Amino acid sequence: MRAGWRDEALGERWATLRDLRRVVTGALELERGAKRLGSSLQAAVELFVPERFVDLVRDVDLAELCITSAGTFRSGPVPDDAFTLPDVAEIGARVSAAPGDRCERCWRVLPEVGQVPGHADLCRRCAAVVDRGAAETSAD
Repeated sequence: MRAGWRDEALGERWATLRDLRRVVTGALELERGAKRLGSSLQAAVELFVPERFVDLVRDVDLAELCITSAGTFRSGPVPDDAFTLPDVAEIGARVSAAPGDRCERCWRVLPEVGQVPGHADLCRRCAAVVDRGAAETSAD
């Protein structure tokens, strides 16, 4: 690898993001094992991080990073009932069932599914993609 290609700050950021994801994955596995969830896309995650991570996660979509339907970062101490891993005990996760219905296109569980005019089984994002595709097809 060329020396100019190496970005130490970016590498450190992604190492931390991988640690965050490992904590969420561990919490999800417990919920699956207890049969409270079948898929990670059925989950909403609340992730507790130290104050020093706030800038690092500000622009991160936790749901996308962890392949869940919803995700929220909370700054501050980890609550006693949150899942932690011994090597990153300063990060904790709570997992619950995501509210709403499943989008038939992306499979995320969202409250907006069923609320989009003309798309009874899609979320807003998927409805916009379908509409855009239909508009492009009709323009051809």
